[in-house]
Amino acid sequence: MSRAFGDFQTPPELVECILQILGPIGQRWPRVLEPTCGIGNFISGLIGHSHPPREIRGYEINPSHVYEASARVGHNCKVSVRICESDVFRMSFRDVSWKCSGPLLVLGNPPWVTNAELGSMGSTNLPVKHNFRKLPGIAALTGASNFDLAESLVTKLLMELEQQRPTIALLCKTVVARNAWLFALKQGIPITRAEIRRIDAQKWFRAAVDACLLILQVGEGSRLSQAALYSELSSKQPEQLIADAVSNGISPVSEKISGVESSMRPGLVWRQGIKHNAASVMELSPDFENRLRNKSGDIVDVEKQFLYPLMKSSDLFHGRTSERSVIVPQKRVGEDTVRIRSVAPKLWAYLKKHRETFRKRKSSVFKGRPDYSIFGIGPYAFALYKVAIAGFYPIPRFRVVGPVNGRPVMLDDTCYYIACESQEQAEHLAEALNSPENLRFLESLVWKGSKRPITKALLQQIDRME
Repeated sequence: MSRAFGDFQTPPELVECILQILGPIGQRWPRVLEPTCGIGNFISGLIGHSHPPREIRGYEINPSHVYEASARVGHNCKVSVRICESDVFRMSFRDVSWKCSGPLLVLGNPPWVTNAELGSMGSTNLPVKHNFRKLPGIAALTGASNFDLAESLVTKLLMELEQQRPTIALLCKTVVARNAWLFALKQGIPITRAEIRRIDAQKWFRAAVDACLLILQVGEGSRLSQAALYSELSSKQPEQLIADAVSNGISPVSEKISGVESSMRPGLVWRQGIKHNAASVMELSPDFENRLRNKSGDIVDVEKQFLYPLMKSSDLFHGRTSERSVIVPQKRVGEDTVRIRSVAPKLWAYLKKHRETFRKRKSSVFKGRPDYSIFGIGPYAFALYKVAIAGFYPIPRFRVVGPVNGRPVMLDDTCYYIACESQEQAEHLAEALNSPENLRFLESLVWKGSKRPITKALLQQIDRME
């Protein structure tokens, strides 16, 4: 891997497998574009293919890669090949010149790193910033604006080449494939083939990521409302058909919730649990003498008004009551924590003792905030009743979370919830959310094998009552 550019070179054996899946290349696509060709493994595979294309255009930002790829083509190649040193994020694919016409295949393996990772390396291999997903400003803080370069590249290809009706076949992270497909549908780009074929990234690249071959075909006519998810690269049948929530319209649960009295209906405002990134300090568990200890085993004696019961994804999913507690130093995001010094001196001394742990937190949500700040906190977090779901499990289960010893339960940032005004409201809402129709709807959207199958974006598809 060239770390400064974020690229993995594709092994020739994997190239061969991909070309076999795509079929007789030259018969289907006389033109092939590789936007990040690296040292030319895909180009070499295409040239040696039993049905090579007539024309190949390759682009690469790394000059040493361009030199090596060009040398591998040679002078006696019967395929018209042109390899250019270029930053694809600062060029237009509409301007690529071709000698021949016909269907276009976009093939390759774009960088797998994010813009934030490359920025931290000081790399210049970054896309021109454009809010193509129309994210709100808060997205920059929560991480939603941090995207893979591959995702930026796929969306650029879709927007600039749509009129040429290309077939795009790129190796990328599975989450990038999902986002690219949903982007195409949201933009109204007619996708007539959508496949996500998982690969063994550990085997091919020694990378511990969920990766795949994404195949998107832009065609004429109506779009597909499902993407086929294959468990392996060469699988004959998909293991799952992923539904497009946009085309499904209002989910079944909306009708059920609409039938509940308005005073009982909270409007489905999904919240994510609190984020502190300092579990070793903030999360406490009782020992056999019921004394609270942190993860280092130290006994912690702090003012009780800043301690709240804590539940995590595993607790929610399995319906367990947790004995853990969490320190909550703020009532809202950005609240000055200096007040703790006077109202809770023991807690202040404890936090100050572990100040270095908080300073080492890397997430941008804590930058410029008061000392010991947390995120995902507000009046909603202190609601006595919540309807919550675990983010780490692919099977959706909604549970009512009530107070423990009169104290509201806090959820960590692997959980999502709706704050409710009463136990009755929470039970009505949970019943609607756990209806067979709604669970089937959600299961059709869940991407099996994802690190976090349930997300806030997925849950927001449930209610379309605006």
